[in-house]
Amino acid sequence: PALFMENARKGSIVSRANSIGSTSASSVPNTDDEDSDYHQEPYKESYKDQRRRAHTQAEQKRRDAIKKGYNDLQAIVPTCEQQDFSIGSQKLSKAIVLQKTIDYIQFLHKEKKKQEEEVSTLRKDVMALKIMKVNYEQIVKAHQDNPNEGKNQVSDEVKFNVFQGIMDSLFQSFNASVSVTSFQELSACVFSWIEEQCKPQTLRDVVIGVLHKVKSQLY
Repeated sequence: PALFMENARKGSIVSRANSIGSTSASSVPNTDDEDSDYHQEPYKESYKDQRRRAHTQAEQKRRDAIKKGYNDLQAIVPTCEQQDFSIGSQKLSKAIVLQKTIDYIQFLHKEKKKQEEEVSTLRKDVMALKIMKVNYEQIVKAHQDNPNEGKNQVSDEVKFNVFQGIMDSLFQSFNASVSVTSFQELSACVFSWIEEQCKPQTLRDVVIGVLHKVKSQLY
């Protein structure tokens, strides 16, 4: 019995020593050699996650571009800046912005066409004035080259008759072509009448006809 008790006591001591040793060993930090076979790998994004992230970024970029486009339209189109009492102070919807933009573009096309017609009319007026200027310059030059030619050969009465005949002929066409209902119609009709009845060839025919008529009355 004594031997059995002694062996049991020694076994208990050895067991407690092993337990203390294992506890102490577990509390000691690992060395580099011990950690060489274990390390935490960094997170790697999968191909599917990369595609999802790229798609999200592209979609956000597209939406930002569309939003900027609508904001630019609202800043450019004058009618989008006006207060619309039907919707109060609410923000204009995309549909309303697009419709107002279409209406404004159509308005600009009409204005452009109107301005082109006005420019064409003005060009015709300039051409007529240039022709008249050339004719008057030729008359002045002829008079300067021969200042005494025809002097005292035609009486003032004959000159008046010639002038009256020319004016009567022009007034008849003017009265038949020009409307005096309003100043706007008068202005438009006058330009049209000048284009048709005051051409150099037309005036030449009128003057020749009047001269023949006056000549027949004198002789």
